[in-house]
Amino acid sequence: MTTSMAPAATTTAMAITTITEVAALQRLLTWLSPAYPVGAYTYSHGLEMAVEEGAVRDRHGLAAYISAVLEAGAGRIDGALLAAAHRAAAAGDDAALDEVAALAAAWRGTAETALETMAQGAAFLKVTNAAWPDARLAAFTARQGGSVAHPVAFGAAAAWHGLPLRMAAFGFLSAFAANLVSAGVRLVPLGQTDGQIATAGLLPALEAATDAALAAELDRLGSAAPMLDLFSMRHETQYTRLFRS
Repeated sequence: MTTSMAPAATTTAMAITTITEVAALQRLLTWLSPAYPVGAYTYSHGLEMAVEEGAVRDRHGLAAYISAVLEAGAGRIDGALLAAAHRAAAAGDDAALDEVAALAAAWRGTAETALETMAQGAAFLKVTNAAWPDARLAAFTARQGGSVAHPVAFGAAAAWHGLPLRMAAFGFLSAFAANLVSAGVRLVPLGQTDGQIATAGLLPALEAATDAALAAELDRLGSAAPMLDLFSMRHETQYTRLFRS
């Protein structure tokens, strides 16, 4: 009898693991989809001004711009903030998580990039609390008054919903890059195929950005991308605009 029951127990355990992995994957794909209502499509992260000034003219220029964002700009900072938030949430350390949220709220070089991250973070928390309710996420949202930078909100939610850190960080950065590619396709303009070629070519930069995020120490973290900040500042007074940043 013992022998006959062992396969059944093994099958049950495997089924539970599979369901959990599928549920985590569903959350990750949904939260990072362009259809998730955080308004990502309304932001270009200064790219609109870079195109206006001729700094980005083609697919290669677009890929170089996004690579710079990932390596030395907001991608560098956001990846580290996401990782710190994920670890604090997973450890149940509310004080550390709140410190990361406060740091993220201050860590922006321009008004438009601050709007970009805070507005998306607030929208992410609102819809995620409604569709995937979790008492810890709700408490965090309440403590922060609903205003949290997007990578911190995403990192905390990912931890509480069982998404592995590396997967969450790589997915978040990939979605960020894909949104900039989409903006570039409209602004340069480029064909859809060129957009996908640019996206495919960003894999090494995304892998490097993910590795950097997981290894980062917040008290030693910094960025060095002054031109990206200048494009963002100039975008605030750009005569005609399609995007909010």
